[in-house]
Amino acid sequence: MLPAHRTSTGRRYWDRADLDKYLGRTTAVQVKKRYAYCRVSSSAQRPDLKKQRKVVEQFCVAKGLGDVEYLEEIGGGLNFKRPKFLSLIDEIITGEVETLLIAHQDRLSRFGFDLLKHLCDVHECSLTVINVEAVSPEREMVEDLKAITHCFSARLYGLRDYRKKLNEALKLGAENGK
Repeated sequence: MLPAHRTSTGRRYWDRADLDKYLGRTTAVQVKKRYAYCRVSSSAQRPDLKKQRKVVEQFCVAKGLGDVEYLEEIGGGLNFKRPKFLSLIDEIITGEVETLLIAHQDRLSRFGFDLLKHLCDVHECSLTVINVEAVSPEREMVEDLKAITHCFSARLYGLRDYRKKLNEALKLGAENGK
């Protein structure tokens, strides 16, 4: 007979392990992954990406961490549509990631780090920030404002280019319509 447990209200329940054993099912042991995520904001910062990876590699060697997969990405910290970032988050949510290493807190995202840390904690993923740099609240705010200004100025520049192309298309259409 299968061993049953009882709740405080007398209801019976069975552990999955006991049920699997009783039914003769074997459970495959899932090997969780270790990732190191490195990110820079633009292609011009590609040398910084290499430096960032080197720092993480040295940390892994010093701590004896093997089988670490390195994810390198170019994209702004305010952009949550980064393909490798989204794939990483999906794997964390499905419980496939054991460890996530990042060189700096803002490499994962410019804002919302505490939410991402909570997400890792809930899904049993250890999040390690290698370089925990103590900066003053004022300095942190200045860095955040610079990131926001850069993001919106890039968007504005993109809108100007869009308007220019739109005006050219309208002008060409008007000339062809004569």
